[in-house]
Amino acid sequence: MSRGGTRLALLAGAAMALAPAPALADTLKDALLGAYQTNPTLQAARANQRATDENVPINRASGLPSVTGSATYTEQLKETTPDPTNLFADRTLAGSISLSVPVYSGGSVRNSITAAETRVKAGQHDLRATESSVFSQTVTAYMDVILNEAVVGLSANNVDVLTVNLQATRDRFEIGDLTRTDVAQSESRLALAQGDLRSARANLASARERYIQLVGKQPENLQAPPPLPGLPTTPEEAVSVALDSNPDLIAARERSNAAKYDIDVAGAGRLPKLEVFTTGTYNDPLGSVANGTSATGASAGVRATIPLFQGGRPAAQERQAQARSAAALEQEIGTERSVISQVRAAFSSLEAANSIIASTQTAVSAAELSLEGVRAENTVGNRTILEILNAEQELLSARVQLVTARRNAYVAGFTLLAAMGRAEARDLGLGDEGVLYDPQVNYDRVKGKIWDWAMDPDPTAQSTRTVDTPAQDGEVPQQ
Repeated sequence: MSRGGTRLALLAGAAMALAPAPALADTLKDALLGAYQTNPTLQAARANQRATDENVPINRASGLPSVTGSATYTEQLKETTPDPTNLFADRTLAGSISLSVPVYSGGSVRNSITAAETRVKAGQHDLRATESSVFSQTVTAYMDVILNEAVVGLSANNVDVLTVNLQATRDRFEIGDLTRTDVAQSESRLALAQGDLRSARANLASARERYIQLVGKQPENLQAPPPLPGLPTTPEEAVSVALDSNPDLIAARERSNAAKYDIDVAGAGRLPKLEVFTTGTYNDPLGSVANGTSATGASAGVRATIPLFQGGRPAAQERQAQARSAAALEQEIGTERSVISQVRAAFSSLEAANSIIASTQTAVSAAELSLEGVRAENTVGNRTILEILNAEQELLSARVQLVTARRNAYVAGFTLLAAMGRAEARDLGLGDEGVLYDPQVNYDRVKGKIWDWAMDPDPTAQSTRTVDTPAQDGEVPQQ
């Protein structure tokens, strides 16, 4: 079997061993779908992306015609010299309307639109990254609930075993077969096990609350998750995929490209601007001998604005844009470094967890055989009660380490897929449950809007509240 096949087999075994599969249960797909539809972090990221979409029509508006109108009503309240002929108006009504059409703006409009479009693309990849991050947190929370339920079960079983051991030790003490020291050792181990069980239940309650925070509902009999598809066989393969698909890295590249257009926008501040205009006027001298004789007028022309000296502002703005572009280039490399580090670290964690699973399975089998042998030898006086207690503790530790390694392997595998850009709704089959959110739909809807009154309805919260969910405990229901 190849390394990839072995890894998938180990993850499948990890998933099956960590959780039962009752008739009515939540699956990992249910949890991911709940987070996808109701998680406030993801909903807020979508709303922020819709806000980013609006930068395109905002910048495009600077290159479109503009129409303005004005109306003025004037009342003469006091005259120094009375006008017996009523030649001059006591009241005046005037109005005008102007149309201005930009013709040339030094390229600032064109480049600002392109920069805004590029940042929309960057934002869409940022949204992908947020989605992947929320899913990674959800998978971690899901596996933590399963892990802690397993630990509670092991701890509770250990308490039961130590309770029986203590009673047997006391019975043997009563007949003189054991000493008070043996009884004290058994009592001590039972007390410690009871404390460990309380801690395990507290950890389980905390894991369940974290699950509710991310998914929006309490976990119910979580099923074992399915094997993870598409895991790479080498770190080089993983890095190669990530460099092409990681959303954080793609977003950084788009922002770096947008910053270059900002340089041209800033440089346009020193170039001439040209516009054509036309104006219509209306004037009516109310309350005068000329009352009813209104005047209208119209004019048109071309206006050129040629900057000659602006105190160094355009040059400073261009240098500022260049510095920000340099920062974006460095941030792109920094993001690339971070992605490579994340991928390699996740791959290493996955390999280590799989190795731990294999070795710990051997340790569990050996610890079970050792405990059985120590108990048998104790019956003939070759082993002490303390040795039995130590053997039981070793078996418990090995079992806890095994379920922990299985949890770590699955989380590391999903983290690796997320770093590679392959842990989004479209990759996880969530589209089978309904229409996926496509940020391009909103962008296509708003990018061409030019009407000043094309407003959307007031927003309402899309995520769900969890105030009505009951406080979680650390009890594990009997199957």
